[in-house]
Amino acid sequence: MRKEVLKEPIFAKEIAEIIKVSPSIEEMREQLRDYHENDIAQSFEFLNRAERNLLYSALDAKWMAEIIAYIDNPSEYIEEIGIDKLAEIINEMDADDAVDLWEDIDESVKVKLRPMIDDETKTDIRLINSYDEDEIGSLITTNYICIRQNLTIRQAMHELIRQAGENDNITTIYVVDEKGCFCGAIDLKDLIIARENEELDSLISYAYTYLLDREKISDSIEKIKDYAEDSLPVLSKNKKIIGIITAQDVVEAVDDEMGEDYAKLAGLSAEEDLNETTKESMKKRLPWLVILLFLGMGVSTVVGAFEGVVAVLPVVICFQSLILDMAGNVGTQSLAVTIRVLMDENLSGKDKLQLLFKEMKVGFCNGALLGIMALVCLGIYIALFKGYSFESAFLISGCVGISLLVAIIISSLVGTLVPILFHKIKVDPAVASGPLITTVNDLVAVVTYYGLAWILLIQMLKIV
Repeated sequence: MRKEVLKEPIFAKEIAEIIKVSPSIEEMREQLRDYHENDIAQSFEFLNRAERNLLYSALDAKWMAEIIAYIDNPSEYIEEIGIDKLAEIINEMDADDAVDLWEDIDESVKVKLRPMIDDETKTDIRLINSYDEDEIGSLITTNYICIRQNLTIRQAMHELIRQAGENDNITTIYVVDEKGCFCGAIDLKDLIIARENEELDSLISYAYTYLLDREKISDSIEKIKDYAEDSLPVLSKNKKIIGIITAQDVVEAVDDEMGEDYAKLAGLSAEEDLNETTKESMKKRLPWLVILLFLGMGVSTVVGAFEGVVAVLPVVICFQSLILDMAGNVGTQSLAVTIRVLMDENLSGKDKLQLLFKEMKVGFCNGALLGIMALVCLGIYIALFKGYSFESAFLISGCVGISLLVAIIISSLVGTLVPILFHKIKVDPAVASGPLITTVNDLVAVVTYYGLAWILLIQMLKIV
């Protein structure tokens, strides 16, 4: 008997039903405590405005702050919440979440909100907004525990309990010296099990890694992943801790970086989403399309230079798209592999050379197999359907097969070398996008194919 596969529960609909049918606000709150804030946030789309207003009034600002942080597009709910409640929510939010929400608020609403936001929240928002979007400082949160190096175990525990009332990132406790400079970190478990007569100094990991606020996010991703910590401190240039970056921030940063790289591989200047206007999408796509237009003109010009080959042997034009498509596909494959390998900042010159030879070897083997397949299949096709003798047909298909082999090897070389060269000159390798590589490889494939057809078929073998 087949067992039924357990399906993921749809908590959002359950929560919506609770909000709709609860006989009292107290009972609603009590039932909602069993659900994660993310699920409550997802339930908003199953509620009408009156039901959401009931929820806003039922939950306190701190609880609402945790829920709003999980909503992808909070702007549509801001007007419903009301100025007073919205100000309370922002004051209760983590600094990074408050910054994200603040960006979704209209300027007319911000004017009313500013006098109602407390000084600490304003300072945190200004701090995070002082960094560019591609800098580590733009990802920080000020929700962390920090203690002084000269405390006793008992004093450290008291300080932990005091700060935990306001900050819930307590797994790692950060330590500063008498000058307020970061000097290390303590694991919460070690502090909990430490005996009172132990020295706090013995618990501190002084070689704890950190990030600098002005570091580029793209340059720091590998470092963050390598240490796999729940959080990492972010320091200013004078080694003062200004905040931390959490595991959730890391996941979002990696996702954003992958999204940007994917956009570049698709020939976009930046990542797009469904909410963008036509004009914004055009601005992101048009720059690469203009470049590719002129590169395409170059390819067309080269094709025009081989009009003589097509005039003497028209059948060769039938297989042009085959050569071009295969060369483009192979080049894009090599590009994707190379960009993935280049994410390792410790890659040596020897490793890059090894990658280059490997890609060419793979290209040669694949090209040889595909060339043989093209020789046999196209030879039969040309003989049966194009009116050529079997000898001439297989000579033409042989030229196609050799061209395929050469084009694939060169495309593998180009798809590997271009991102390596970009990386060498400190340009994001993803800029060597798929469409760019494809266009360059089209140029290579056209010259290879028609050049070999001219030399082998027309000049040497005199096939007409």
